[in-house]
Amino acid sequence: MKSPQGTEFKNIIVRMPNWIGDMVMATPVLTDLRNAYPKARITAMCRAPICDLLKDAPEVDELFCFSKTNSFSRRSDKKNIVEKLRQGKYDLGVLLTHSLSSAWWFWQGGVKTRLGYDCNGRRLLLTHRVPLPADMERQHLVITYKMLLAPLGIPVSDTYPYLELVDKEVAKARTLLKQHGVSKDSIVVGINPGATYGSAKCWLPDRFREVAEKLLSDPKVSIVFFGDQPTAPLVKEICQGLGPRVINLAGLTSLREVAALISLCNVLLTNDSGPMHIADALGTKLVALFGSTNEIVTGPYRTGKVIHRHVDCSPCYQRTCPIDFRCMKQIESDEVYHAILGMIKQNKSKLHITA
Repeated sequence: MKSPQGTEFKNIIVRMPNWIGDMVMATPVLTDLRNAYPKARITAMCRAPICDLLKDAPEVDELFCFSKTNSFSRRSDKKNIVEKLRQGKYDLGVLLTHSLSSAWWFWQGGVKTRLGYDCNGRRLLLTHRVPLPADMERQHLVITYKMLLAPLGIPVSDTYPYLELVDKEVAKARTLLKQHGVSKDSIVVGINPGATYGSAKCWLPDRFREVAEKLLSDPKVSIVFFGDQPTAPLVKEICQGLGPRVINLAGLTSLREVAALISLCNVLLTNDSGPMHIADALGTKLVALFGSTNEIVTGPYRTGKVIHRHVDCSPCYQRTCPIDFRCMKQIESDEVYHAILGMIKQNKSKLHITA
């Protein structure tokens, strides 16, 4: 296996992770590849609709968006993905996913140099294999992604997750908030009470409501609730009767609209979730609640206050708690409320809504 270090790659494809938060945490790899190969064409391959978050990314020349496939997907869908890879004539493919199928696509698609972690029985499909780090559970996932670039001679850098928004998207989000009564003097708190992976990652709904009620005692505070379609009923229940300074946008926004709105928040309260990483990439202050997952690995990379009760069974990585949900039940609403106030105080001079 000849080392690829020193090779001047001209056409690079990066298979981005499948989850929103993981994809955002992988964006520094795009930055590092661009810095190492400034003249190369870089393609980011990513599932729809989360690929939309990479629109306008300065490091990306092309987005290769595709729909989720599984064993029941049409053969033509998979064939089209492989054919598009062949047409791209990529001389380097970086696999940030660990699946066998993603390596198989790159092999079938004729990607010349295929770089990925050696796992899940795919070593024969890779031209350059990297052992999984021994301390994966003791380092941030951003670092683990960056370590994959070592065979290219690219050291672990200090680049951080990012998302690029255009002015018209932020202006549209600002207009939406104004239409809901948010003024230039408002303090905007975002709340994201859901998480895609499962209920074990989610704080109790009644405590999100308690925090919202406490925050609304300040007449300058407006609250924006976020959520996807599956969590919309939950968010509606939390928001019931809270008054006009609560804006429920659950299930009503695209990912890029969510990102633009989060960029206007003074602080975001969230579980371990995709919106948490979106806020982190945009530099929005955070209060992040952890239970079943490990904040060392997937916590905010840049900024934020993490609250995590390290009970004996956490992190368990279960989708649902099999016992008494002690990790989340031990987080009280008063502690979260005061953490938010602390973040607002840090950010008080930066009111995001302008006249």
